[in-house]
Amino acid sequence: MAIRRVLRASVPEPALTAIAEEVARRFGQPSATFECLEADNWLSVPCVVNDRWFVKIIANQHLLVHALLTTGRNIGAFSSGTEGFFERFSTPFEMAKHELAATEQMRSLGVNAPEPIEAFEYEGYGVLVLEYLPDFRTLDDLPPDQTETFAPTLFENLSLMHKDGLGHGDLRAENVLVAPNDDGVDTLYFIDATRMRADSIDDARVYDIACALASLAPIIGSRSAVEAASSVYPSADLLAAREFLDFVGLRPDHDFDTALVKGEIEKLAAEDDYSSSSSSMNS
Repeated sequence: MAIRRVLRASVPEPALTAIAEEVARRFGQPSATFECLEADNWLSVPCVVNDRWFVKIIANQHLLVHALLTTGRNIGAFSSGTEGFFERFSTPFEMAKHELAATEQMRSLGVNAPEPIEAFEYEGYGVLVLEYLPDFRTLDDLPPDQTETFAPTLFENLSLMHKDGLGHGDLRAENVLVAPNDDGVDTLYFIDATRMRADSIDDARVYDIACALASLAPIIGSRSAVEAASSVYPSADLLAAREFLDFVGLRPDHDFDTALVKGEIEKLAAEDDYSSSSSSMNS
């Protein structure tokens, strides 16, 4: 899209070169090479420096887009019957620091994420440096049967975040990577967590569930996505997530059948109610 080209151009080539050289200097490298990745990213220019570091460069234009997205998401939250729970950043460096801290928190909980290395400011740009995973694929790049295998693990990792008061806030297939771990086993890695109010974790939790369902349903089917979520979350949480699905469906980075996912949640909740009623009658 044209706007992504504009956002990429918001970091001119000389600035990209200078930032890559600064990254190399900070880690004792005598020279720097870099490659900008063709990622579906509105909020930074992602690069790889010296084939060792994944670097996200955040300009003031990205900060503005984040503010606009935050306003839209909060309006969507209001329309779903809850108070807005997304928060803005004041500077590009603050954005970079937040993602570094969120990545550190995920890893401390046992959630796989690229190793966070550093966040720094360079001539007004926010710069985030992470471990580079050279052989990654995004979740929607996998064959559907492999994605289905990973679906319960996705919800298990979300649950770990939520229990520690951390919401992801921007969960979509492009932000869940699959890459070999140190043992060569394909593993899920989470990236790009955004800022949400610390006192709104309940709303953030069900919003994340709705986004995960919206990401998985087009790949593995609505029923399988809902069943994977139900292996971790109770039906009450899924019913609460249902209220966010219309809002999530308006986002340009999600393309799923809202009515089908809602229907599968309602069927699963009815089945749970029936099983509970039968157990009570038999006891």
